[in-house]
Amino acid sequence: MPAHFEISERALIPAPVERVWEVVSNTARYAEWVAAVLEVTDHHGPAELGKTYSERNRTLGPLTTRSTWTVHEIKPLRRRVDTGTGFEPLRKMTNIFEFRPLDTETEMTYTVHYQITPAPLAHLLHRIVQPSTRQGMQTSMSNLTDLLIAEG
Repeated sequence: MPAHFEISERALIPAPVERVWEVVSNTARYAEWVAAVLEVTDHHGPAELGKTYSERNRTLGPLTTRSTWTVHEIKPLRRRVDTGTGFEPLRKMTNIFEFRPLDTETEMTYTVHYQITPAPLAHLLHRIVQPSTRQGMQTSMSNLTDLLIAEG
């Protein structure tokens, strides 16, 4: 049986939800703000249900991987869910982006779900993965803020 894990971070983004959604839903722009993405190698522009996009990602330390993501859910200006492959031993990787408009700001919640197999090593591996994943999520939302401010 695989073990299931979740990591979630929240940030206030100083931009209206429409602007935040515009950048976050553009799969071609992930290398501009997602900390773990070195490059987007294949994309379809604005996220579309059922479409895929591919990236080259940082993993632990100097290690890199290639991932492929599928857009599984889109609720415009509110929520997007993508599932990814290519992060062994992490499986069933799921990114969830949720947005709540607050006047001129947007509260963004970035959540990652994943499974680790084999289960006997899962909790040890999660303790290794969690701090860098959490930091990467925080850095990503900070990068997103910087990008939106720079673009006005």
